[in-house]
Amino acid sequence: MNLPFRRLENLHILLWLLKDFCWISDYKILGLIMIVPTISVAIFITFKYRSVAAELWHNLAIVCWISANSIWMIGEFYFEDTTRSVALIFFYLGFISVGYYYLINEPFWKKKI
Repeated sequence: MNLPFRRLENLHILLWLLKDFCWISDYKILGLIMIVPTISVAIFITFKYRSVAAELWHNLAIVCWISANSIWMIGEFYFEDTTRSVALIFFYLGFISVGYYYLINEPFWKKKI
């Protein structure tokens, strides 16, 4: 992994934190704006790591997690949504992603630590 790409991953963490900070601070417009770069960078990182199975499946789970998190935030901001049923779909997809990796792609019980 090269250093410039690692910096992009670190920037992604900052974007994610900013988005969640806007959520807990009730900064609705800025929170909505932060969804776009946060998910975009997550998708880009996933695409760049697509040739490494562990990175691909874990980064797909991150994309799903941020998507679910963003839907939940929008629901709280604008719809007074307490069920978050749409967000749950993305959380489940994230679990399926890492579940596939650990159970099918690289079964954890067959790996030596």
